[in-house]
Amino acid sequence: MTIRVLLADDQALLRTTFRILIDTDPDMTVVAEAANGQEAIDLARDHHPDVIVMDIRMPGTDGLTATSRIAADPALSATRILILTTFEDDENVANALRAGASGFLGKDVSAEGLLAGIRTVAIGDSLLSPSATRSLISRFLSMPDPHSRLVPTERLALLTDREREVMALAAQGKTNDEIADHLVISPLTIRSHIHRSMTKLHARDRAQLVVIAYQTGLVSAHPPRSA
Repeated sequence: MTIRVLLADDQALLRTTFRILIDTDPDMTVVAEAANGQEAIDLARDHHPDVIVMDIRMPGTDGLTATSRIAADPALSATRILILTTFEDDENVANALRAGASGFLGKDVSAEGLLAGIRTVAIGDSLLSPSATRSLISRFLSMPDPHSRLVPTERLALLTDREREVMALAAQGKTNDEIADHLVISPLTIRSHIHRSMTKLHARDRAQLVVIAYQTGLVSAHPPRSA
């Protein structure tokens, strides 16, 4: 199946470069280009892309607002958003994660890295490296924000003990293979636990599951020091 991509960036040259790169991949195609967030919203509703490659800093409606509106639209529940920015320096990335973004890449990403990132979020996985996860969580996501809380804490009771354990490890930035090694079970089983947890908690993807883990207190960004 061809992955349908929408590009949203105010720099026309950058959009053209990304379009050429993506269209050379036989498994991807660019269906539209947006120069600002409002265009991204409108074009997303017109084309229902699988993935939106979204810049945050755009004139008018920015990428953060666009991400929030697109992620909140039930008609676009299958659309994933990949943010292009420098996550270490941009607080908006944490807000984009809360809003429903599935992953982050720096604009200096390699051609192979961009294509791999699009594939990753297209299948419903998150593009959050362990270092990115720890950075975002420690700086922003652990801060109480009742307006952005995704699920009440008591909904964690819907998960089995194993599902909560797997979710906590994923929230620490561990990959499925690393979790499987730690728990001595197969990566396929880990993936099943992740997806069941997402279904029970109504999380769009793994990235949103990470947010829920910290917002509900399942894990802490600042664990107590050992005595």
